[in-house]
Amino acid sequence: MSSKKAHQTPAEVLKSLELSGQEDLDRQIKNWVSWDRNEATLDQVLDAVRDQDWQALRVRLCNRIPFGPGGLRGSMRAGFDSINDLVIIETAQGLAAYLSDSYPSIQKRETQGVVIGYDGRYNSKRFAQLTSAVFLNNNYKVYLFNRMTPTPFIPFAIAALKCLAGIVVTASHNPKEDNGFKVYAANGAQILPPSDTKIFEAIMANLEPKPSSWDLSILTGNPLLEDPYRQIYPVYYDTLRKLLPPVHLDTNECSQLRFIYTPMHGVGYSFMREAFYQARLKPLIPVPEQKDPDPEFHTLVYPNPEEGREALLMAIKKAEAEHCTVILANDPDADRLAAAELDAKGRWKIFTGNELGALLAWWALESYRTRTSKPDVSNCVMLSSTVSSRIVGAIARAEGFTHVETLTGFNWLGNKALELQAAGRTVLFAFEESLGFMFGMNVADKDGIAAATQLATMACHLRSTRNLTIIEKLREIYDTYGYHAAISSHYICGDPDLIETIFERLRNFEEEQPGTYPKSILDGDFEVVHVRDLTKGLDTAYADRKSRLPMIPGEQMIKFTFTNGFVVSLWSTSRDHKLRYCSELCGLPEEKEWLELNDKLHLMTQAVIEEFYQPNLHGLMRASQFDAL
Repeated sequence: MSSKKAHQTPAEVLKSLELSGQEDLDRQIKNWVSWDRNEATLDQVLDAVRDQDWQALRVRLCNRIPFGPGGLRGSMRAGFDSINDLVIIETAQGLAAYLSDSYPSIQKRETQGVVIGYDGRYNSKRFAQLTSAVFLNNNYKVYLFNRMTPTPFIPFAIAALKCLAGIVVTASHNPKEDNGFKVYAANGAQILPPSDTKIFEAIMANLEPKPSSWDLSILTGNPLLEDPYRQIYPVYYDTLRKLLPPVHLDTNECSQLRFIYTPMHGVGYSFMREAFYQARLKPLIPVPEQKDPDPEFHTLVYPNPEEGREALLMAIKKAEAEHCTVILANDPDADRLAAAELDAKGRWKIFTGNELGALLAWWALESYRTRTSKPDVSNCVMLSSTVSSRIVGAIARAEGFTHVETLTGFNWLGNKALELQAAGRTVLFAFEESLGFMFGMNVADKDGIAAATQLATMACHLRSTRNLTIIEKLREIYDTYGYHAAISSHYICGDPDLIETIFERLRNFEEEQPGTYPKSILDGDFEVVHVRDLTKGLDTAYADRKSRLPMIPGEQMIKFTFTNGFVVSLWSTSRDHKLRYCSELCGLPEEKEWLELNDKLHLMTQAVIEEFYQPNLHGLMRASQFDAL
């Protein structure tokens, strides 16, 4: 900054510049310059004004980053369409106003308050501190973790401390340029509609930052501010350990099985190390280059375990050097779990989310029976999302417990699990195919630490009692409950309008008959028998053609069921720029033609992509694909 510029106020600098002459844009420029006190982002806007880059300014200042059930997530840069100090303050002010309307009792706000955590990304700590300042200035009790913590600690702390809400600053497994603001309700689960809409309305009604919102001195010596770490840490691990029957703890202690672990440059290592100690497992062997938090994620193109082998290359190298056969991985905020195992032919099998869901569902049932000595499981429930494998439903039908399907996302899974628990049901497990697993009800959200501990305990149990590998157990599950061949993948698409065009084409597939969906693939060889379009609330499987799952007009989601039982879900959410698809074809337990089933699955999936998505996919980048076993 030049010395002359340094002595000018932002308003003086702006006065000396020529604006665009476009009323709405100029108003937003003036708002930004008047409100933003972060020198770096303020300079980005002022420099764009000097350069008369009106197009970039319009994109950044005349668009608002959406606030949905997942909160905020986006790139860190100047602009109301992005993540930065100003947008975080505006969001915190709106959330505080929403909660004050929801909880008018001042005593409740001053005693129960909110819990706030953050991950290891750039600016995460600062964003958490700014959020804390806003809530302290509104006379809320604030439990601010003063160190990086896994996302599951926030919903756990809400329940343990009886808070009114929780916030975690994280962009999970997004690229390093991104960050986010995730909100949990008083029940410890992620918020559901219409709460997100009401919070957004409160944000828009409280956009101008109060001067006090920028003042972090309020974090020093404030009686309403407390670090909950020492209180929450031991309680979290105590509840984690209680889900492990003593006999499994003994098996873990005797087992010689070792595990390679990567937190993908995230927060997970020290917390996973403690989990393994509490579970009496052999100490983890970390990937040294990825062990510590690193906001650059310097060894990974994408810090996302859903990328499969690409994300686990260094873990595989370390496992081979250490002669270990099992790899565990968390994403950077430690709420997801990925795993791989060396097979009998020396190849690494990277498990899909659906396969880990099958394994952990079996293990949840096995553990419950061991822990309670109750063979009757009729009161027990497991949940999975609508785009996940139907394997849990098959296990439920065979074993006598209940399976519940929800919309995609742990906001739906967690809230439904809490609802079932309140009704007296015993919730054992929930999962979604994107590597999210909830084991028990200690955390009403996905928890990669608990899931990894359970998977490692299962591996020790299988090896010690039956000399089985995880791969062999998965095959045994399919032999028992039917083979479930599945594919999950996605295309990268940064154009929301193109995504909408693709889905509207599916809803008007025949030009001469608007409102018709595709009826078949491969020249009519395989016919569509049912269509469920949750964007429109349609399900042709029912006589009234109404979906039994909630309608989600703000998202795109269509599921096709074919006459041979093949199902494919096509969807996209506002949280990312992905055009996702999941497909599945199931066989009965007595049907052993797995290769034939796989071949048919791949044939039909490819046909759906080519016939349903084309011609719109030109130029889109296809992501790494998880294939069936």
